[in-house]
Amino acid sequence: MTSEPEPPPSPADFPHRRAIPTRWKDNDVYGHVNNVEYYSFFDTVINAWLIEEGGLDIHRGPVIGLCAESHCVFHAPIAFPEAIEAALRVGHLGRSSVRYEIALFRPEAGREPAATGRFVHVFVDRETRQSVEMPAPIRAALERLRPAAG
Repeated sequence: MTSEPEPPPSPADFPHRRAIPTRWKDNDVYGHVNNVEYYSFFDTVINAWLIEEGGLDIHRGPVIGLCAESHCVFHAPIAFPEAIEAALRVGHLGRSSVRYEIALFRPEAGREPAATGRFVHVFVDRETRQSVEMPAPIRAALERLRPAAG
């Protein structure tokens, strides 16, 4: 028994989207954005949301998020000077961790993602690095990134 492959996500499948410009330095010798930069785009859309919407204090807050896992599937190249649209949603929300689902779109190239991925944050005490329950304002912000039940 074979199952149909899932269709690629579209920007409408994500509650939050953020425009991110590519930079000249992002390109590698092959003329496209180097794969490590995709993870930087993931970090940018996630942490901007946590700071702006969840009140995460990256400098002095008692709780910080550490990356426990990341994964990226590359579908199409991105190149400077393209701008990308980073799309973000929450796939799983636990007591002290969250799994984000991310897609990077090239708005001028149609609605197929250039990359899709996931990223897991574990919230820890800044000093001890022991996992802790995520703060209520962060949890509330992450709840808003859960896709609507269909």
